Amino acid sequence: RRYVAGGRCKSTAKLEGKVVIITGANTGIGKETARDLARRGKVIIACRDIAKAEAAASEIRAETGNPQVIVKKLDLADTKSIREFAEKFLREEKELHILINNAGVMLCPYSKTADGFEMHLGVNHLGHFLLTFLLLERLKQSAPARIINVSSLAHHGGRIRFHDLQGEKSYNRGLAYCHSKLANILFTRELARRLQGKLLYFAIGTKVTANALHPGSVHSELVRHSFVVTWLWKTFSFFLKTPWEGAQTSVYCAVAEELDSVTGQYFSDCQPAYVSPRGRDDETARKLWSVSCELLGIQWD
Repeated sequence: RRYVAGGRCKSTAKLEGKVVIITGANTGIGKETARDLARRGKVIIACRDIAKAEAAASEIRAETGNPQVIVKKLDLADTKSIREFAEKFLREEKELHILINNAGVMLCPYSKTADGFEMHLGVNHLGHFLLTFLLLERLKQSAPARIINVSSLAHHGGRIRFHDLQGEKSYNRGLAYCHSKLANILFTRELARRLQGKLLYFAIGTKVTANALHPGSVHSELVRHSFVVTWLWKTFSFFLKTPWEGAQTSVYCAVAEELDSVTGQYFSDCQPAYVSPRGRDDETARKLWSVSCELLGIQWD
């Protein structure tokens, strides 16, 4: 049981005066990440289901004694909702120090987002890609700042199939999830490269870092779309991490002092982890960036 639990974040760093956004923080590892960070500073829970989010926020406020646990509406399956969230946040908040792109879908039957994107790609990658784009200037203004993308060990089974990115020719719900988690890794890698920046031989970095992580195999609602996997999760729950244990690497990437200048890395159990060869392909990362911008109708240079 101790082995399954994995690493723990030992940092006691406080986040006084700092602002954190966590997507999908009404349940699972997102909720536990919010619970931990609410003991340290201000947390904005960005979720599609406002009722569940308010219930989670109320619980966290009562437990931590922190009234600055705020709920905001955000549906990552709808770019209009993402833009509305960003516009409202930028009006109301002058700083943003930590963005945790945590929300995700898994094993969905073939379906599309409001904008016609395949659901795994649309929510897990494109939704967070757009959200990060819209909030990046505020992160730069608030630097030092951190962007954390929750990926998965499943990225090892993923491929970026540019000829069928939306899964219209061939679709497998398990592989679609893997593809989207690989997209998270490649997005993190290219984002970190762009944020570091170089002009001739002089670094002109933004002091905004971007890292990805694998939370572990966690007993959560993420597998709700598959009866078989849900049954397996319940049957073998002893061998799965609890949501609190699964949140440890997210918290570590958000607050650990030793990661102040670490960027473009991938973590698991609060330590660096192996990235698949496809996850280290800079050419694919650059092409995915370009294609993502085209799909979303944005220019991000």
